[in-house]
Amino acid sequence: MKIAFLTPEYPHPKTGTAGGIGTSIFNLSKALKRLEHEVSILVYQQNSDDYFIEDGIHFYKIKNIKLKGLSLILTQKKVEKLINSLYDSGKIDIVEAPDWTGFTAFIKPKCPLVIRENGSDTYFCHLDNRRVKFKNKFLEKRALKNADGIISVSAFTGHLTNELFGIHRNFTVIPNSIDTSLFEPKQSESNTLSILYFGTIIRKKGLLELPKIFNLVHNSNKEVELILVGKDSGDIKTGSNSTWQLMQPLFNAAALRKVTYLGAVDYSKIQNLIKDATICVFPTFAEALPVSWLEAMAMGKAMVASNVGWANEMIDDGKEGFLVHPTHHERYAKRILELLEHPDKRTAFGAAAREKIKAKFSHDVVAKQSVEFYKSILKP
Repeated sequence: MKIAFLTPEYPHPKTGTAGGIGTSIFNLSKALKRLEHEVSILVYQQNSDDYFIEDGIHFYKIKNIKLKGLSLILTQKKVEKLINSLYDSGKIDIVEAPDWTGFTAFIKPKCPLVIRENGSDTYFCHLDNRRVKFKNKFLEKRALKNADGIISVSAFTGHLTNELFGIHRNFTVIPNSIDTSLFEPKQSESNTLSILYFGTIIRKKGLLELPKIFNLVHNSNKEVELILVGKDSGDIKTGSNSTWQLMQPLFNAAALRKVTYLGAVDYSKIQNLIKDATICVFPTFAEALPVSWLEAMAMGKAMVASNVGWANEMIDDGKEGFLVHPTHHERYAKRILELLEHPDKRTAFGAAAREKIKAKFSHDVVAKQSVEFYKSILKP
């Protein structure tokens, strides 16, 4: 099968950095290639048009057309033309795109178009208690209604998406995935007691709750360190251009001295950071099915994560980790301290998490599920 992914991001030096959408496509593409399917990556919002092949995967960089008032529709038609050209020449059979901002709303390819729900802007605004732009909601709804098939990375995301848009699209749950051979348990040489958060530094990920939680942890354990890794982001609610700046006054002075913010790091270095962490924390309010959780679980790390929505589809509370609402600061801190103080529990949680990833979230397992879904859409 010849599968194309249309995306605004992909983790490659020639296409720029990427968040969860790009990382999930990266993992799935590798697995599809290993199953001997042909894969093309169409990345828009690029600085130039280009084409190259790497590791057998075809990459098409697409520069957006800039013309006041017409940029979006002209870029969509440019992408449509490329997709149809690839289809006519026998280079692709089907194309998949994310739901984010509804980029495919006015794209009508000759081949089937699948939308994978990683969380639309409408979805995330709802979880983050923010107003969504009318334009984005309109485009996202139109894209979903016009798609030939819908995949959702979690049942929670699929059901909530239908509710928010007032639609009744059938969807198939196929989760995000991880390369379990790349992210695997490794022995750490570090003796530092540390808590690791990695991901975007932004309000919706619970980063303004984390200082309050860590203050409580630090009150009971003066040695533990908090490591923060990820790109800093502006804050819509306050207008600040830095969530990290908003976080710092929320730490008490003593706790702040035990905090290290490393900023964004190369994707290849994430494994070493996870390896050296004692536990991982993800106090997020808004996700669909986070790849960062999969990475920590695959490496056998015990974690304390949010209990919102999608979380129960990933973690059984008390078996592979602890789930606590991000605003329940005392309970969250107690669960962190419990894991810091009981190495045997960390080991048990980590081993169970690794086994769950191998069984349900391995990119080989997810790639086979995706192929079966594509085949069902391609049937005449």
